[in-house]
Amino acid sequence: MTDVHTDTLEDEDFDTILPPDVDFSGDLNFEKPFLIQGKISGKINARGILVIDKDAVVDADISAPRVVIRGTVTGNVSASEKVELSGTGRLQGNVDTPKIMMETGCIFNGLCSMDEKAP
Repeated sequence: MTDVHTDTLEDEDFDTILPPDVDFSGDLNFEKPFLIQGKISGKINARGILVIDKDAVVDADISAPRVVIRGTVTGNVSASEKVELSGTGRLQGNVDTPKIMMETGCIFNGLCSMDEKAP
């Protein structure tokens, strides 16, 4: 996977966008970059980058190579490459990843496991 600078991502960089007015419940599977602006509950399995936007609310266990949290997530996050918590991000759940970045202002309540070879 190429290195994507998540702070410069625009809407057109995403294959799929879940808009703010959508409330989805169930299992979500995708391969290309995905932006969540709405609400999701269930389970998320990704092969591409996942960005949870500032006003998004996610109640799901997440498995993806790279997860960027700018909104609110309740659930465990497993990332094979990296988890990024922005200053507006809120995460209630455990994290399993080889790399994590947390900006000042974020809220993280859970355990973090940093193994060189996360799932």
